[in-house]
Amino acid sequence: MMENLFIEKYCHIKNNKVFVDGKLAFAGEETDGLKSFLKSLYRFLKPSYNKFFKMDEISKLGFLATEFLLEDVDISKYEEDVALIFSNSDSTLITDTKHQESIDEDDNFFPSPSVFVYTLPNIMMGEISIRHKLKGENTFFIVENFNAELLTNHINNLFLTNKAKAFIGGWVNLNFHSYEAFLYLVSKDGSATHSAEEINRLYTNIEE
Repeated sequence: MMENLFIEKYCHIKNNKVFVDGKLAFAGEETDGLKSFLKSLYRFLKPSYNKFFKMDEISKLGFLATEFLLEDVDISKYEEDVALIFSNSDSTLITDTKHQESIDEDDNFFPSPSVFVYTLPNIMMGEISIRHKLKGENTFFIVENFNAELLTNHINNLFLTNKAKAFIGGWVNLNFHSYEAFLYLVSKDGSATHSAEEINRLYTNIEE
């Protein structure tokens, strides 16, 4: 019989606001673009992590969402055995476009290794894993819309096969029109049952 998993904590970032467990934790200026908003978040959290400034925007978004999620959480209790299961619909579109622009013209061919390295969405998870010393499995799904059932089933399967003791699941997406990060911590602690229905409820549970 499978032990019950619970949602220990969750974080939602969109429209220049951060919500933790459904409550407003940070509000940026409404007129700020994404770059300015992410800088404001970094200054607010003060993680003192210089590698942050080398990341592309979507990696910064996922990184900062994880910082909020794991704030005041003793992640060491899982003995580094934490798996990341992320998803989005646009992969690394913004960074892909920047890279393509750098190689479009033969007489202006200047590809940047620092840009190219971020043309894979799982690089974001690598940055998070390094930051928090997480050694569990990393999986990134590209799907049309946020799919709680897909994430729930994958997390449950990993837990049943003893692949990890805790999980960070969710959605981190960025395109030319919008951005959003919704991450949640799943473990044997917490009060909310880990189910697709509950995750969908939390995804829409924002208390402004």
